[in-house]
Amino acid sequence: MSKHILVVDDSKTIRNLVAFVLKAEGFKVAMAEDGLDAIEKLSTIDPVDLILSDINMPRMDGFTFIKTIRQQDAYKDIPIIVLSTEGQEQDIQKGISLGANLYMVKPAQPEKMVRNIKMLLG
Repeated sequence: MSKHILVVDDSKTIRNLVAFVLKAEGFKVAMAEDGLDAIEKLSTIDPVDLILSDINMPRMDGFTFIKTIRQQDAYKDIPIIVLSTEGQEQDIQKGISLGANLYMVKPAQPEKMVRNIKMLLG
C-alpha cells in the first residue's frame, strides 16, 4: 500500500513540483495551500502518513500549523518535514521545537527530499 503525503504550500508551482516528484516515487499525494486548508484536508482524506509543509503562507503559517496539529491526538505522531526558503538558524530551531521532524531549505534536491521521507516513514 502506498503512503499518503500531504503537501502544504501556498505556491501552486511548488505543490505541483513536489507532487510530481512524490507520485513518481509511488506516493499518494494530497495538497493544501496553507495551514487552515491542511487542517481541513487532514480530517477529510485517508490517513496521512507524512506532512511536507512550507512556513510562509497566508491565513495560517507553517509554525502555527505544526503547533496546532501537534496538540491534537489524532495527528500528533504524523512525521512533519518543513520545506521552506527560511533557512535562518532561529527558523530551523523554531520549526524543530514546535514538532517538525526535519527542516529542509528550498530549493531542496528531489533525491534528498525523497530519501528523508523514506527514512521518516521507515
